[in-house]
Amino acid sequence: MGKIHDRIDGRLRAFIEAQPVYFVATAPEQGGHVNVSPKGYADTFAVLGDTTVAYLDLDGSGVETVSHLRQNGRITIMFCAFSGPPNIVRLYGTGRVVLPADPDFPELIRNFGPHPGVRTIIVVECDRIADSCGYSVPFMSFDQDRTLLDEWTGRKDVQRRRAYRAKHNRESIDGIPGLAPEETDPVTHHS
Repeated sequence: MGKIHDRIDGRLRAFIEAQPVYFVATAPEQGGHVNVSPKGYADTFAVLGDTTVAYLDLDGSGVETVSHLRQNGRITIMFCAFSGPPNIVRLYGTGRVVLPADPDFPELIRNFGPHPGVRTIIVVECDRIADSCGYSVPFMSFDQDRTLLDEWTGRKDVQRRRAYRAKHNRESIDGIPGLAPEETDPVTHHS
């Protein structure tokens, strides 16, 4: 059934990179709401090393992951096989938020496909890498990525994106600080 891995080997990496969707889970330190976010665009996720992964944090209606990571760093990323042999891979670890102004941002952004509306990059140091059977995960076919997020972001000028981020990305639904005012400025970083 399940197995614990000490690193992301070639087989796990191939599985992760083949998935068109993944799920990110975080939670506040105490109480509050556990957050699970589905992520699309396979080119927004990268395996950086044996135990290090990263993904693009694109414009969105909330800032739960950023808030929770800044508070406690805990994160789990899950991949499910919706086609082919059944499999689930979970990457447990400690995440950090990399802002466009951070020195390692320019190098990290090169790992991803082109998307407007890049807020941050989330880097995760995995301390537990596990797979399990996924026997009950249904078969589903992947038709194509929805392009709506990129289109929505692309239609907004800097002022409208700044106002949106100021309204929706300053704190989590539980009032935990998210992006600071100086961090909501939508610099023109295309991945």
